[in-house]
Amino acid sequence: MKKIIIAIDGHSSTGKSTIAKQLAKELEYIYVDTGAMYRAVTYYAMNKGFISEDHFDSKGLIAQLNDVKLSFVFNEDKGFGEIYLNGKNIEEAIRTLKVSNFVSAVAAVPEVRKMQVKQQHELGKNKGIVMDGRDIGTVVFPEAELKIFMTASADTRAKRRYDELRAKGEKAQFIEVLKNIQERDYVDSNREDSPLKQAEDAVLIDNSNMDEKEQFAVVKQMAIDKIRQVNS
Repeated sequence: MKKIIIAIDGHSSTGKSTIAKQLAKELEYIYVDTGAMYRAVTYYAMNKGFISEDHFDSKGLIAQLNDVKLSFVFNEDKGFGEIYLNGKNIEEAIRTLKVSNFVSAVAAVPEVRKMQVKQQHELGKNKGIVMDGRDIGTVVFPEAELKIFMTASADTRAKRRYDELRAKGEKAQFIEVLKNIQERDYVDSNREDSPLKQAEDAVLIDNSNMDEKEQFAVVKQMAIDKIRQVNS
């Protein structure tokens, strides 16, 4: 049976990664969280002192990009690949609000995007992959057989993110999370290199009033229909 590439793009905190993980597991496809890749580079930049609240030394980061080695190692208990930076598991470390505050700025650097897109192409060259991010269907895999663009209101996304952070024990104010969501939306949509936008042939899903189970049912059926079509 021929396998396909499934690209799931959309705004931050729309549940892309959750749905993509579930879909990959259901189809027995490989799941790649490209957002984690950009968060990993951001985490590296923070630890090296290249970025903080009052400065961003993008040239310093660019000069050390060759030292940033990312990999995914499958975790059988969790059912997906966790991200490693230079051999260290940073899956949890990159999910903080602090990393979220800087990731859009780091992701807007053309050299960073070029490096990541090259890695993403390599990961998806044999198809049978579900990849989520901001520019998968428009830049990374414009030839993807199934493209989905997920969105929801900023308030809805901020509430989801706030609950997620609180569940992890991280102190966060709702207004701070909402501001982060709004700022990331603006930066992601207005950057010169690979801005966030819906591909012309992508299916739009507004999940403001959908729960996780409902979303998955819709996306799963789309994938099954597309795979059948490709193999007919």
